[in-house]
Amino acid sequence: MKKVSFQGEPGAYSESAAKAYAKKRLEGEITTIPCSTFKQVLDNTETGISDYSILPVENSIEGNVGESYDALLTSSIYAIGELYHKIEHCLIGNGKLEEIDTVYSHPQALGQCRNFLQDGSYKTIPTYDTAGSVKIVKDMNDKNVACIASKNAATIYNMPIIKENIENDSNNYTRFLILKMEKPLSGYENEDAKTSIVFSIKHESGALYKIIRIFNENKINLTKIESRPKNDGSVIVPGKKWEYNFYVDFIGHESNENITKVLSEIKNSTSFLKIIGSYPRQD
Repeated sequence: MKKVSFQGEPGAYSESAAKAYAKKRLEGEITTIPCSTFKQVLDNTETGISDYSILPVENSIEGNVGESYDALLTSSIYAIGELYHKIEHCLIGNGKLEEIDTVYSHPQALGQCRNFLQDGSYKTIPTYDTAGSVKIVKDMNDKNVACIASKNAATIYNMPIIKENIENDSNNYTRFLILKMEKPLSGYENEDAKTSIVFSIKHESGALYKIIRIFNENKINLTKIESRPKNDGSVIVPGKKWEYNFYVDFIGHESNENITKVLSEIKNSTSFLKIIGSYPRQD
């Protein structure tokens, strides 16, 4: 049975996404392994504790998940798939809606439910995980306190759902990357593929434009470009203020002859280039 590491407690959205991906791409049942941090998720796979890792990298409402991108920067494992997983948030707690004054959850979930929280003038307290916030609220046993998490998490921890579908937009999806230690030898090249890379540019005028021009001249479709301050995966690197790593997704597989040529050209124009992975693209 394959093992998949995820960040959070049982009932977290990452765990649900891992199970959804397994039904589509992985053979047989999986065992999920909860982790406290995104770095631990990847470390588990690097050291053989798990066969796969799953990380949330962006949300359709709140944008990128910076901690995931920072963890990917220093990891040696390879992205082999992506999944867009629908997120439906519930307000969970022991009290009635009119009794609630404080709401716990992961910062991403709080942001995705910002309109509901502002309308109710609730005090918000960020936690390490949505499902973990259910555990916290259950232990507090306070009718004035609630949390935001999934219906599944409420079931797991036997907690009442006060209100469903409280996210800002019902069309709320989080994109996850699935990663493993070994790069697949074959099987994805002929599919509609996407490649993710990260690079640093030389500190000179027009450096980023040169990279974008290479993609444009070779008719490669960029689907995402995101900048992050240079860091070592946990803290900003001293002496690197206002310098950035750029995370880019584009259509095509790294083994494609044209993509290989483009990556070679980009490498000559960057100070650092890493291929995070090539994988089947989900529409």
